[in-house]
Amino acid sequence: MHRPATAEDEVAAELAAVRPGLVTEFTRQLPGARAAVLTRLWRGFAHEPLPWVERRESTGGGLTVRLADGRRLHGPAADPYATADRVPAVELDGVSYDRPERLMAALAVPHGTVFATELAHSVASLALARAGRPDRSDRPDRPDRPKEWPATDWEWEQQVVDGHPYHPNCRSRPGFSVADQLAYGPEHRPVVRLGLLAVPAEECLVSGSWPRWLRERGRVVLPVHPWQAEHVLERGCVEGPAAHPLMPVRTLALPEGPHVKTALSARLTSSVRDISVGSVRMAAALSAFAEDVAARSGGLLHVTRTLGAATAGSPDLAAVLRESPRRYAGPGEHVVPVAALPATGLTGSAAWTAAFARLALTVGLRLLQLGVALEAHGQNLLVVLSGRGEPLRLVYRDLADIRVGPARLARHGIALPELSGRIVTDDVAALRRKLFGSLVAGSLAATAGSGPALAAALAAAGPDLPDTPDLRALREQPLPAKALTLMRLSSAGGGDRWTHLPRPEAATGHHT
Repeated sequence: MHRPATAEDEVAAELAAVRPGLVTEFTRQLPGARAAVLTRLWRGFAHEPLPWVERRESTGGGLTVRLADGRRLHGPAADPYATADRVPAVELDGVSYDRPERLMAALAVPHGTVFATELAHSVASLALARAGRPDRSDRPDRPDRPKEWPATDWEWEQQVVDGHPYHPNCRSRPGFSVADQLAYGPEHRPVVRLGLLAVPAEECLVSGSWPRWLRERGRVVLPVHPWQAEHVLERGCVEGPAAHPLMPVRTLALPEGPHVKTALSARLTSSVRDISVGSVRMAAALSAFAEDVAARSGGLLHVTRTLGAATAGSPDLAAVLRESPRRYAGPGEHVVPVAALPATGLTGSAAWTAAFARLALTVGLRLLQLGVALEAHGQNLLVVLSGRGEPLRLVYRDLADIRVGPARLARHGIALPELSGRIVTDDVAALRRKLFGSLVAGSLAATAGSGPALAAALAAAGPDLPDTPDLRALREQPLPAKALTLMRLSSAGGGDRWTHLPRPEAATGHHT
């Protein structure tokens, strides 16, 4: 009987046509990629409020998840803060599954079929990313060897091969062919050509200062992602400057200029990446506001300024120009995305991890006290390192998903600009959830690599932090985190869903 082609088969076949030299290594990487995605999926089964899970029981170093229909899942104890590929297989009623998409299909839960397809894409794309990574034998393993670190901002971003440390769709790119992934994925280190599309000025909304090189007489020239130009837009683009894709894929770095955030209507990881008209309208005011608030951090935080934003009245045709974070590095310093910190060789040190946690919490809690909750995950948050690797300052980019509390701002005499929509809220739980879920359960957890290591870093940083109600909530309450698996198994348009993780010091023994 002929076996239906899987996502792995399809990627292998496409790869044989476009990059045959990678096929053998792609095949070799598949078992590890399956374990990596299964580890992330098992984390969701162990810690998220899935409606078809009845209870969880710790059993002799493992975890049993009892389902509402009487079936049982069994696998290793699930530390929600661990980043290693720790789950090679999970049993469903005694049947072992080492492929996450097959486990998901066997569960037969609502919306599981679509999610299973995404998981299969995630495995195949992750194996492709790992197959294409360069020889890392010269990676610095000591903080006194900065000369071997990347020299440019986009080279740092290319170090992040595995994608999101906790999302089961860490590398799911069903909107991209293999050729597209090789052409546009930062982990494959491509150089691309932006498209340029001139639009009558009267059809455009422009916020901030739009540069001269993107203007013609009576027209606004919009930078366009080359995939978008080929697959979505009906109007032709002329070839623009060379650029380097960054971690968000749709954001590209010009070699001597700003970062360009483009619309990209392919579904990557779990969402379609367009730019709303509302976000363009608010861009300049939000940037100026964030710059003012960051100035109150005592020099510990910089926010990359939005230089200009423009849209031709459609989320499919818009762009944002933003400063490069490297502007905030002094001589001999490096600006490194938090997601790329493992490539520095610094994160294995408990002292370094504690110093980074101290800096990040000092800044994050200070801004939260003022009324601004950053979404400080490993892609948005960057750290300025000294020549010897000490964490000195933070840089934050992409303001689209921060939260702003008017009541807290008013208490500190900070004027609220004309902002609207989900950004504005006085819900204290929502403000804390935004910061703690992204910074502590995201950036700090992934940097530490495990619950015990995160607990040690938080304990070491704690005595130096000002005692505030927000800090007490962080110390005493369960830690909020996005329920990434639940979000993919929910109906479309459901928005963010949340869970509460066990305290880091008790993470490996958690059961409900």
